Amino acid sequence: MAEMMIKKERPRNLDLASLRSYKLPLPGKVSIFHRVSGAGLFLMLPVILWLFQASVTSPETFAVFQGLVASWPVKLILAGLIWAYAHHFCAGIRFLLMDVHVGVDKPQARKSAAAVFAVSIPLSIILWGVLL
Repeated sequence: MAEMMIKKERPRNLDLASLRSYKLPLPGKVSIFHRVSGAGLFLMLPVILWLFQASVTSPETFAVFQGLVASWPVKLILAGLIWAYAHHFCAGIRFLLMDVHVGVDKPQARKSAAAVFAVSIPLSIILWGVLL
């Protein structure tokens, strides 16, 4: 009997020059946003700590803090930080669950990735309305 050889499909090489041809799945986008939000929170930590320190030092510095936070560019930055925190928190819970092998299958991973966006975006809007 002749043995039949099954030809395996080889992995395709991605053209790194034109990544527009490759569509990243939703779990991949959640992973990238998780890393970006973590890096952004880490890099903005000195600014956040300075804002907290400035708000509690004296009534004069609190007035300066209020004036600074009332401007739209600062509100936009703070809204981005609120979203980064909400997304990083929700995605972190997702990754912790995946570390204990909950939701590792493809359909479950897609649903949990969609849930991260479905929770983090409204949560950041609610927090922005409450805090700012």
